[in-house]
Amino acid sequence: MIIFINAFLIGTASGSRALIGLAAVSWAARFGVLPLEHTWLAFLGYAFTPYILTLMAIGELVNDKLPKTPSRLIPPQFIAGIVTSALCGFAIGLSGGGAILGLVAGIVGAVAGTFGGAKARGLLAMRFGRDLPAALLEDAVAVCIVAFALFR
Repeated sequence: MIIFINAFLIGTASGSRALIGLAAVSWAARFGVLPLEHTWLAFLGYAFTPYILTLMAIGELVNDKLPKTPSRLIPPQFIAGIVTSALCGFAIGLSGGGAILGLVAGIVGAVAGTFGGAKARGLLAMRFGRDLPAALLEDAVAVCIVAFALFR
């Protein structure tokens, strides 16, 4: 059950920020929290992979605040969130013996995180009167979710 919950949580965060879950899974693999050494996902734990994915995730966080950034609900962004969430869920499941369960939970989490995050951000932006505080709060929530799921 814990595999399903953690994969769902990572999927939820990745539905909001596609690369944040992948960066967190990579750090977890690097530190040995997710034992992926003898799997085809071992590359996630290689020495430079977490740094590269973290830089990409930071770039995504910055890009999200730009006025011309398209909605996460359009197909390319939505698909990217689902694919990264599925990969993260699969990695979590693979390390715990339930790869398919993790993959499905990651996808379900991505859908929930994408639509729920967009709705919550929209409501918060109306409440704050601007989008930036809502976006920053959403970033913080996504970071907290991945930290809780992988590093507690």
